Amino acid sequence: MSTEHKSVASPLPGRVASIDFFRGLTMFLLAGESTRLYEHLVKLDNPVIQFIGNQFHHHEWHGLHFWDLIQPFFMFIVGVAIPFSVANRLKKGESYKQITMHAIKRALLLLFLGWALYFTAAGKLVFRFQNVLAQLSVTYLVAFLLLNKSYKFQISFTVITLILIDCAYRFFPVEGFNHPWVNYENLGAWFNNKIEGVEKASEWATLNFVSTSAHTIWGAMCGKLLMSEKTPSEKIRIMVIAAVIALVAGYALDLLNITPIIKKIATVSFVLVSGGWTILALCFSYWLIDMKKLFLKGSKFFIIVGMNCIFIYLFFELGFTRIISNRIVAPFTNLFFSWAGEMTCAIITSLGAWFILWYICYWLYKNKIFIKI
Repeated sequence: MSTEHKSVASPLPGRVASIDFFRGLTMFLLAGESTRLYEHLVKLDNPVIQFIGNQFHHHEWHGLHFWDLIQPFFMFIVGVAIPFSVANRLKKGESYKQITMHAIKRALLLLFLGWALYFTAAGKLVFRFQNVLAQLSVTYLVAFLLLNKSYKFQISFTVITLILIDCAYRFFPVEGFNHPWVNYENLGAWFNNKIEGVEKASEWATLNFVSTSAHTIWGAMCGKLLMSEKTPSEKIRIMVIAAVIALVAGYALDLLNITPIIKKIATVSFVLVSGGWTILALCFSYWLIDMKKLFLKGSKFFIIVGMNCIFIYLFFELGFTRIISNRIVAPFTNLFFSWAGEMTCAIITSLGAWFILWYICYWLYKNKIFIKI
């Protein structure tokens, strides 16, 4: 076994609760979207609540809402968990070849599940990489294969990849698709049309998996940092510095009109800014939960969801939230709260469905059922 492989198998510092919390919080928020609660918030006649509701919707094009960070959050935290998973498997006696085969199989399964979601929705085969599982099938495998490379190599790889995809958009020569930052008139739109065989496909670029691989790679780098023997203060300092550099670079590209922040085609500025905020979010979680021990009990509410995150994601993406809302919660909501008005009933129904989704995760957790791939 090489020296690098041994380094991954170094003694684990124990379970890092902030990682489980971060994963669970991200998936809990995604479950909330499936209940349509965020749609209801923007319809309320209250500017403050409307503003909050808008933050839980993707920005139309050029700009950034909080909700644009959710997919980077999830892709990043998957990367954070990779070095921990590899170290655990090595300690169980698995060879690195076996672990690599497991990673390849997992990537293929993620791709299958991602495409299955498109198939069940469209009723026909649709080859896209827009949803988080399909994109993760690529970014997870890339991050795994680079895990034992140096930090310098990993950073160089992501920077070069971002520059190349930026240039590809900027200098794409096909007429009608040579306007890099115009919706439906860029390389991403052209690529979507070609692989889907249509004249106008989704505005969400399948090519996003190229640039967003940076999120999962950076996550793996942070995971290795958290596993290291550095003090908690040193780990936080390094992550904060990295986050600030990414934020400054990303916002500078946007403000100087070099490359706009556009989530739907995952521009370089978007990847840098969202990556910076994501690292800061993990840093704060680590400081709050693992370092200061201030939210250990409360974090369990979200950790429960994170322990079966792939299962609950597939559950609500396949439309089961709608069944829960319409067939289980809504009849009782309308019976007891119809006097409060249609919108109030809709919000209570969404909250009820959201709770049931959480309770399903709690039941699985309580019975020690953890569905993994």
